[in-house]
Amino acid sequence: MATKKTAVELIALQCTVCKRKNYTTKKNRRNIQEKLEFSKYCPFDRKHTPHKETKVK
Repeated sequence: MATKKTAVELIALQCTVCKRKNYTTKKNRRNIQEKLEFSKYCPFDRKHTPHKETKVK
């Protein structure tokens, strides 16, 4: 069966330093078209690093 596209999409946040996906969150595609970037805590680096949006597999 095909899945229905909705406005809310599940995304992963990937650390730009260690390249691991540490967080998942939801994003409304209608309100925010650009990729998200947050400063989040990376448990592997043990410090706050920039995390960018990637796809969830």
